[in-house]
Amino acid sequence: SEGFAQYSALMVMEKEYGKDKMKKFLQYEMNDYMRGRSSEREGENPIMRTERQGYIHYPKSSVVLYYLKEMIGEDKVNLAMKNIVNRFAYKNPPYATSIDVLNEFKKVTPPELQYLISDMFENITIFSNRMVSAKYKKVGNEYEVTLKTTSDKFRSDALGKETVMPVSDFMDVALFAKSDNDDNETGKVILNKRLKIDKKENTFTFKVKELPYNAGIDPYNYLIDRIPDDNITNLEE
Repeated sequence: SEGFAQYSALMVMEKEYGKDKMKKFLQYEMNDYMRGRSSEREGENPIMRTERQGYIHYPKSSVVLYYLKEMIGEDKVNLAMKNIVNRFAYKNPPYATSIDVLNEFKKVTPPELQYLISDMFENITIFSNRMVSAKYKKVGNEYEVTLKTTSDKFRSDALGKETVMPVSDFMDVALFAKSDNDDNETGKVILNKRLKIDKKENTFTFKVKELPYNAGIDPYNYLIDRIPDDNITNLEE
């Protein structure tokens, strides 16, 4: 329930400031979660089993729910929440549990995206996505951009011991114009592709009409990432 409240706050921010501004808020929440898990003394729980662990059911839940919204659509997330309310509001026991919530999420999530429920709610999953290089060259009236990235995925136990998992996840790869501000925000989106990443090292080539200033993998920090600051880099000729 606390995660729902935090997610609702993020959606208010998105409606007020626009989706392009959400990177700052999502990164703030993710950093809060990372700080919390680094000082955990008793053992970290997955979201569905969190109890008195504010760094999980506040900031982590909001990032995870926002990512789920991005993947399956805001209307489906809202439908799942509405179904929970319709089933349990103002009624006597048994009360709703996290199992009931996940069952509702599973009902509205397509088969190819069911892994999201397991990764983000039932287990502790951490990513390490990084832009290795971003280069461009002029080809006629277009710019040919070549990006090199790395992606790692880990499953963590309660004490922080991590096991490498095969990467097979949908992620955004994007090109941005230079921002008009000096606050480290990205500029307008020149290209954004949601791609299935299924190996550690990847190379992408795109042709665009406008010269990008920087490029990123998971540039809006939808995924729980060890070091979100290395998801974006400037282009070189």
